[in-house]
Amino acid sequence: MQAGRVAAAREPLRQARARTDDQAFLGSIEASLAYVEAELGDRVEAMRLCEQALGRPGLGQVTRGTIHGQRALLVMLAGDTAGALPEFATAIELLGDSPVVRGRAHVNRGNAYLQLGDLRRARTDFTEGAALLAGAGLGVEAAMAEHNLGYTRLLAGDLVGALRDMDRARAVLAPLSAVAQATCDQDRAEVLLAAGLVEEGTAALAASARAYGSRRLRRREAEAELALARARLDDAPALARTTARSASRHFGAAGADAMATRARAVALAADLELGRSGPRSIEAAEQLAVELDRQDMRWPATMLRLHATAALARRRSAGAGPVRAGPLHLRHVRPGPSAPLVVRLLDRDVRAEVAAATGRHSTALQHLRAGLSDLHAWQSSFGSLDLQTGVSGRGLRLAARGLALAVGSAAPEVLFEWSERARMLASRVQPVRAPEDEQIVADLTELRAMAAEGGRRDPEREAELRQRVRERAWQHRGSGEVADPLSLDGLRSALPEDTALAAYVVAAGRVVALVVTAGEVTWVDLGVRARVDALLGGLLPDLDVAAADLPDVMAGFVRAELADRLASIASVLVDPVLTAVGDRSVVLTPSGVLAGVPWTLLPGFTGRPVTVAQSATSWLSRRTTPLRSATAGFVAGPRVARAEEEVTAAAKEWDDTRVLAGGDATCAAVSALAETVDVLHVAAHGRHSSENAMFSGLQLADGPWFGYDIDQLRRVPDVVLLSACEVGRSTVRWGDELIGMTTAWLHAGARCVIASPAAVNDAAAYDVLVAVHQQLASGADPAVALAAAVPAVSSGIAPVPLVCFG
Repeated sequence: MQAGRVAAAREPLRQARARTDDQAFLGSIEASLAYVEAELGDRVEAMRLCEQALGRPGLGQVTRGTIHGQRALLVMLAGDTAGALPEFATAIELLGDSPVVRGRAHVNRGNAYLQLGDLRRARTDFTEGAALLAGAGLGVEAAMAEHNLGYTRLLAGDLVGALRDMDRARAVLAPLSAVAQATCDQDRAEVLLAAGLVEEGTAALAASARAYGSRRLRRREAEAELALARARLDDAPALARTTARSASRHFGAAGADAMATRARAVALAADLELGRSGPRSIEAAEQLAVELDRQDMRWPATMLRLHATAALARRRSAGAGPVRAGPLHLRHVRPGPSAPLVVRLLDRDVRAEVAAATGRHSTALQHLRAGLSDLHAWQSSFGSLDLQTGVSGRGLRLAARGLALAVGSAAPEVLFEWSERARMLASRVQPVRAPEDEQIVADLTELRAMAAEGGRRDPEREAELRQRVRERAWQHRGSGEVADPLSLDGLRSALPEDTALAAYVVAAGRVVALVVTAGEVTWVDLGVRARVDALLGGLLPDLDVAAADLPDVMAGFVRAELADRLASIASVLVDPVLTAVGDRSVVLTPSGVLAGVPWTLLPGFTGRPVTVAQSATSWLSRRTTPLRSATAGFVAGPRVARAEEEVTAAAKEWDDTRVLAGGDATCAAVSALAETVDVLHVAAHGRHSSENAMFSGLQLADGPWFGYDIDQLRRVPDVVLLSACEVGRSTVRWGDELIGMTTAWLHAGARCVIASPAAVNDAAAYDVLVAVHQQLASGADPAVALAAAVPAVSSGIAPVPLVCFG
């Protein structure tokens, strides 16, 4: 039974029952057999066995308490979770000082409180149960309680604590059986989904469901399916609908009718999200919500009511006419501050949708601001950039709705506010320096050895190390501080006369630019998004090809085609804003879909100082202190044509400098150099990892230098130049939120990063970067230095798509 092989336990229990006449012992056997029958789907037989056991004469107090605990568990499994609590209370009172069975009763009651959403009482019971069971020497059952405690932390939003408890329990539980391992994987997958690792979490939940199904554990299979359906409801409602329906069938087959109701509620919510919101669906939602109320499932009932209310609002917006709402009206839905975050965010989003559908746009924006404030308060507890950007997906719907309302408002101050909020879903959290972690350093060193030339690759070990590095980095606690977005008036008062900021917003199928100078604000409509998408499709591969050393005739043709494409892009994104920009320097805050644009190569911006900022707020905050540029360090990685020549020539422009090349350019040496200089230039092969952008890296003498290595630096340069292909690329995690090597440097405290989103021709990069250093060494601003050095694209010149980020 402890190993999860429940069917195999039935026959030994039946044999034991046939071999004794001891009434008290028979009662104990029947209680265990009742659990087996319940797990295998025969709840009626299970309850009959409990009643029969309680009727046995001579039962001791502990045995009677054990059976009451078993009966409470059966009542809970039948869906009457609240009804099970009195039985648990009776059991715990009867069990007195018996640590084993009392510990089990505490754990089972903790599960009841967990289902009812009472996390405080659940945590208390799991903690008490784990202590009793561990004290009795039952390590396996104590680990089960600790695992459940981890799940409680997950529901409370403590992802780091959840993983810590679950992983500690997993070391004991996973080796027991395939079922025990699947249980560990199932709940761990929910943590990964909450952290924004959608593909990894989805695959793990699906694997757990298959493991249960292959052993005919239909209830557990259904629980995994229901967890998956709930997690994917917002971003993949069709998958959620199919999975929830399967869960409902499997719950029904296991006799768990109440759980089947919860699965049907998720399937119906998915239907509503998919636009199937006719009167029949709304009435079905009302009926299911009432049924969930009867089961004391407050939050599932609340979420179904919210989804139904949103569907009504969409029908109204589409002119479908009113639909009788009954108890689905928002006045019946009041989740307070104690509600789970996912419920509070959905509540704010739906209230905003209803307000917008009735023309109350100001009220809608108030709800969206409040929802994002809730998100950021939780998000600020995390110090890891990877985790901050991962969980920001929870605010995507709020930010997208706010942007759409802002574009429709035609009010520049509203558009600017939501442009900042949308691109600051993670970067509003004030960063803190990560403490040095010897385990992370050791794991990164082992990963480097595998990835180095001639290294022995072990995919399984590599995956294990990457997971451990990622999750140890997650354990770094956040600052708890959130930066307020800059207002439009605040920006205008702080902008120098010679600088314009252009905020590019992509929302509601349109592209809009807001050009801000000290003297005026200009709203520029750039047309439909589809046109921009068509122009940008395939741009990065074209840049990569144009950077290659091609035969003269082919090179001329490829680069001429690229020049034409860049001119077409500029005609949409640059030409319309030039009148407002004038001859000023430009700070750009582009939407995530524009992340790969080589802005310095676009006609109209070529030769002009251009800075691509995470947000206007972050750009302005980085200007509060003078740029440090007294010392410089240079690094040449292996197998890069002219790398040593490039860094040696550039270093000659500086008085105080150090160069690492050849075997001296190890990751440890480069880290030490980075901590001591103001300007760092690395000429090395680079690779952007879209799977986990913090594993993007620069190839050095002993292997890749990762984004995670940057987190371990005690001090970072103000200016970083990366003469490497791809490391200027970013993964668009959610909406406009980017993560990549450049983001890692900026999060760590760098003022600006000069890097390329595409391949860079070695010879062309040499000329440009030496020219950049000539100006940097004399105190020039990095964007000014880059603008003077980057040539326009033509048939005779390889493109150098270096961009100044920061």
